[in-house]
Amino acid sequence: MSHDHTIGPDQLCIGMYVHLDLPWTSHPFTFSSFKIKSLEQVAAIQALGIQSLRYSPERSDSQPLPAPEVPPEAGSSAPAPDPAALAAKRERLERMAARQATVQACERALLSNSRAVKSITQNLFAKPKQAYEEAGALIGGIADSMLVDADVAIQLMADKVGGEDVYIHSLNVAILSMILGRELKAPPPALKLLGLGALLHDIGKSELPERVARKAGALTAAEQSVFQTHTSKGADMARTMEVAPEVRAIIEQHHEHADGTGYPRKLTGAQMTLLTRIVCLVNAYDNLCNPVDPKRALTPHEALSLIYGQRRAHFDATVLTTFVRSVGIYPPGTVVALNNGTLGMVVSVNSSRPLKPTVLVYDPAVPKEGAIVVDLEQEPDVAVASTLRPQQLPAAVFDYLSPRKRTTYHFSTEGAPG
Repeated sequence: MSHDHTIGPDQLCIGMYVHLDLPWTSHPFTFSSFKIKSLEQVAAIQALGIQSLRYSPERSDSQPLPAPEVPPEAGSSAPAPDPAALAAKRERLERMAARQATVQACERALLSNSRAVKSITQNLFAKPKQAYEEAGALIGGIADSMLVDADVAIQLMADKVGGEDVYIHSLNVAILSMILGRELKAPPPALKLLGLGALLHDIGKSELPERVARKAGALTAAEQSVFQTHTSKGADMARTMEVAPEVRAIIEQHHEHADGTGYPRKLTGAQMTLLTRIVCLVNAYDNLCNPVDPKRALTPHEALSLIYGQRRAHFDATVLTTFVRSVGIYPPGTVVALNNGTLGMVVSVNSSRPLKPTVLVYDPAVPKEGAIVVDLEQEPDVAVASTLRPQQLPAAVFDYLSPRKRTTYHFSTEGAPG
């Protein structure tokens, strides 16, 4: 339990953990609670003109200075606020507004794409060639958006945006596979084939009994045998659709393993194309994050740790290393504790800065609708200290951060020529 004390601004010193009980926009700092690291920060707090503030002894490295014997005269003027600090705060607010616009654009694109996937799925049997053409148009648009001279950032989407998870899984696998293919320098034609195969990889499940394809619990041995036929059924459907051979290979082989322990043909990594090896990994990752039963879901960080720590032999080493670099050690959707004691949730990762994600932070003084979003690239003193399961969060923090029931991704480009 915290036992905060109240002190005057003249008692501040380096090492004290303080709380500014002000609106976030009324002070120049990124966080309203933080440990003082410099005399410049002391001066900036004193320049706010507040008469008292709280500090936490148990989180501080030093004790407050003695209170001055002669208190400051009422109405005495406070030091002028630092113009540079206020300008930095304005820039931070502008970045937050720009990020919000980016997220809204991603949400619109995701909603449109999920509707397209639903249409493609509905046309698989009655109009297979039309479904393939629609898939090609969808993936072509996504590829054109990615193939720009800019960084690609993976964005976490709200649960309400994507709609039915059966379509979101296909989109997740397609988008993450294409981001990974881009990082592996796949040429544009290959990137589009990769996206098509990833989008259509599970089409064979449409021929399985619903009780098997969508069973929430563990499959029996007999059900597992039936379930595994979706790869060959999908390959047969792909022939009817007259898809490219590379796409059909992805559909048939997306459950193979590099060490030869997968199905249906126990192929090794050397027997699979690079495009297939990419989808094998991304499909496994998304299945761990988004199983049929949400109660069995792993956090993105847990899923990545499980794959890297226990199932590494199943996947191509270069593909796996590049994937970790692309989605970051703390993928979007991961709940984190920062080294300054703040709790938050990763909402975006830039593939060129995987250790410095963008984090939505919990601050009870800031309304949930205007929650602070911090780019750790801009905060050299702040880093992720640990990860948490959403269930470990206090109720108020859980409600504020709203950890996703389904981990849904989209992407944005940063620094594209305008």
